[in-house]
Amino acid sequence: MNTGFADRNPATAPRVWQVGALTRAVAHALEARFNPVAVRGEVSGFTRAASGHCYFSLKDEAGQLRCAMFRRAAGLLDFAPREGDQVEVRGRLAVYEARGDLQLVVESMARAGQGALFEQFLRLKAQLEAEGMFDAARKRPLPALPRGIGIVTSPGAAALHDVLTALARRVPHIPVRLALAAVQGASAPGELCDALSKLYFLAKDGRGLEADSTEKSDAPPIDVILLVRGGGSIEDLWAFNDERLARAIAASPVPVIAGVGHETDFTIADFVADLRAPTPTAAAELASPPRAQWLAALDAAQDRLRRAAGRRLDAEAQRLDWLAGRLGRPSAAVAAERLRLARRAQRLHHASVWRLQQERTRLDRLAERLTRGLPPPVAAARAGLERLAERLPAALRGRLDAAHQRLERAEWRLAALDPRQVLERGYAWLEDEQGRPVTRAADTRPGQALAATLADGRVDLAVIGRRTR
Repeated sequence: MNTGFADRNPATAPRVWQVGALTRAVAHALEARFNPVAVRGEVSGFTRAASGHCYFSLKDEAGQLRCAMFRRAAGLLDFAPREGDQVEVRGRLAVYEARGDLQLVVESMARAGQGALFEQFLRLKAQLEAEGMFDAARKRPLPALPRGIGIVTSPGAAALHDVLTALARRVPHIPVRLALAAVQGASAPGELCDALSKLYFLAKDGRGLEADSTEKSDAPPIDVILLVRGGGSIEDLWAFNDERLARAIAASPVPVIAGVGHETDFTIADFVADLRAPTPTAAAELASPPRAQWLAALDAAQDRLRRAAGRRLDAEAQRLDWLAGRLGRPSAAVAAERLRLARRAQRLHHASVWRLQQERTRLDRLAERLTRGLPPPVAAARAGLERLAERLPAALRGRLDAAHQRLERAEWRLAALDPRQVLERGYAWLEDEQGRPVTRAADTRPGQALAATLADGRVDLAVIGRRTR
């Protein structure tokens, strides 16, 4: 029995295809029927070739589909696909003609459910933005020198180690308080809110982290809070897109720095916080100006203070030298005062004599007028005037004597101030090479030239040694 195609009815015989033509026809039919196509499945056997192209399979319980993602599309990925990841891909069905294999040429890839999450993120962002929770006016500046720093993160997170390392390097003197919470999963938003509330309690009154604590803590209050965690997918960071957490951050009594994920990751917490940091380490650096910077500022301020004090001391030293010079040589002032007093005494004497002569002349004239034919009562008045005239010179002499006595007392007081009187008693006045007075042995040095002023002249001296009490 011949089973070849030649024995069959030509009308019902199938078309004979070339292999390449058939695979191309199948490819065209697939493209016309299905493309573009979106597929959800689990990543299996993911590899990245040296050319940058990626090859993997998508599978589920019922089947498996080979996929290829060329370098241009792979360069747009915002995450690294891993074995077992649930993803959604968009692309076109094709046939790899060299082997006749069906494959999906992937043009974009996202984690499964990411589109719905992103839409939810955008809705919440728009709502909170409309309420003004992202306004720059409500953002508070960071404290220049925080007294304490609070950290909210997971105890097992690498971000905690990075933040603590940065703070220990930059501000080892600032105390750090931890409030631990889950940063991923369904319970994470509630735990993060509770951790923030504990730090808020500490920031307000300086008490411990336990809300029911009745014992005051010696730790200083917290002035800034770091909300941090490492990078991840949108699902990993979803706890930081929770509305409860956003409102808890907005209610903070102190500035909050959000350092969530990598530089390209954005969450609702980033927008509500007073400041967003690209990484957890950057958040620690923003909250902690390095100690060396403040020490340098203190050194500069100390230097300015030292220079200002030096200038003031120099000015006061010059003023003191000038006053000491005036006190050290009062002889000229004493002599000038004596001359002034002598001139005043001479003027007083001449004025008194002249006044006495004037009064005598006036009395003589009155007496002459009175003696010209006056009656007896007038004669009696004349006698009284004569007695007054006799008493007047004595009164004037008494006033002159009193003035001379005052002048002598002033001369005695001036003489007591004359340093020559001190020198007469065996004392000496010492001066250095610049003419400054030397009053202390500690102000001299061996070999220094000095001058001693004695009662009758000056003596040049040299310091052989010194002894201080």
